[in-house]
Amino acid sequence: MRILQDHGLQDEKLLKTFSYINGSWHSSEGEFAVTNPANGDLVATVNNAGIVETELAVKAAKDALKAWSAKSANERAGLLRNWFNLMMQHQDDLGRILTLEQGKPLAEAKGEIAYGAAFIEWFAEEGKRVYGDVIPGPSGDKRIIVVKQPVGVVASITPWNFPNAMIARKAAAALAAGCTFVVRPATLTPLSALAMAELAERAGIPAGVFNVVVGEDSRGMGKVLTQHPDIAKFTFTGSTGVGKTLIGQCASTVKKVSMELGGNAPFIVFNDADIDAAVQGALVSKYRNAGQTCVCTNRILVQKEVLEDFTEKFASEVEKLSLGNGLNEGVNIGPMISKNAVSDVEKLVNDSIAVGAQLRIGGKASDSGENFYKPTILTNVTNDMPIAKNEIFGPVSPIIAFDSEQQAIQLANDTEYGLAAYFYSRDIGRIWRVAEGLEYGMIGINEGIISNAAAPFGGVKQSGNGREGSKYGLDDYLEIKYLCMGGLDK
Repeated sequence: MRILQDHGLQDEKLLKTFSYINGSWHSSEGEFAVTNPANGDLVATVNNAGIVETELAVKAAKDALKAWSAKSANERAGLLRNWFNLMMQHQDDLGRILTLEQGKPLAEAKGEIAYGAAFIEWFAEEGKRVYGDVIPGPSGDKRIIVVKQPVGVVASITPWNFPNAMIARKAAAALAAGCTFVVRPATLTPLSALAMAELAERAGIPAGVFNVVVGEDSRGMGKVLTQHPDIAKFTFTGSTGVGKTLIGQCASTVKKVSMELGGNAPFIVFNDADIDAAVQGALVSKYRNAGQTCVCTNRILVQKEVLEDFTEKFASEVEKLSLGNGLNEGVNIGPMISKNAVSDVEKLVNDSIAVGAQLRIGGKASDSGENFYKPTILTNVTNDMPIAKNEIFGPVSPIIAFDSEQQAIQLANDTEYGLAAYFYSRDIGRIWRVAEGLEYGMIGINEGIISNAAAPFGGVKQSGNGREGSKYGLDDYLEIKYLCMGGLDK
């Protein structure tokens, strides 16, 4: 395997290029290239696993399940705590690997490492609090007991936009609950997952408990992970379209499924909002990771009385953003993940301009490289334009004017998605009315960043089902067992 030698890591052993199966680095035929989206440079060539290796990983997880689930919650917590400590100890290297393969600015990448590690820390403790119940029996000779047990082997497919955190918040909950885990990360960003496996091994997590298979056969490997009879649960983060397909494949074995899918997040600015605070909230919510997040602002809805004020201040701040290689000092926005991603955003912008949207700033590719698109603002947008109906997944802000509170709620809810929403207001009555009226799983109120390990992450409608993080995050990895004990009066 070839590896770029000037990547600047303190610990070169973190850059792995083979799948991690049953505690070993597994070699197979073929390889694929991982390149830096900022400049196209080769980062590494990675061993190309497939169906056979995926089945081996499932078998390893199945074989390891009994011993892992038999460990006490405290024993599992200690190993997860070791993993957390190692991730934070190597935060700089992990962040650099992430930036090299994914492109986001290094400060953001290091932030993602801390965010992902926070889930491991959280579930290391939360796994100790898997409580059952004693229910009053129907008669004196009976007792009703409820216990919770690990669901079994868990399989996962994760995306390229958060190649560390999306794995960490799934794997941490699964392992804390007593499940074993197999993940297929995106082939655009496999190196972060493999680095996590290296640290899991150093942390003492037993062979077969955490497995990473990397390969380009997404269809074949996906079928194994969704249809294999030894897998009890499947969890996915990605697009709604792909999620629907995977749910269908899971139906043949009636797997437990959790899905974190697409979004179309509204960001509502009411006329009583702190406009300066709203500008900063919109800036961080929209342009983080070049707009390539499922919870980032997709539509900015502004009440007409403050439309001009907000737009002027927002445009002034957006113009200050600096594009470039994520490893360079002072860069706010890195590249998009691919040339195709840039083309998709360009089409949404151009199609919307063709039907009446007005370009305020940006609106074209940057000369920084073929994967860069300038931070863009569109005004005079309506909710039926392509830029408002579709998940943008790029650094474009469409601004939509509205008249009343009820109209804002109606516009915000006019989508098949329901992952995240944001709004700014200082009126306590309005805050409750709007929060209860928005059809979204997560709502930021006077706040543009809402994700943290202690809070339940997930959506409604076609944005998915299940929750990740928080005390609710273990539920999807546990089965409830009811015990009826009779004959106790003899």
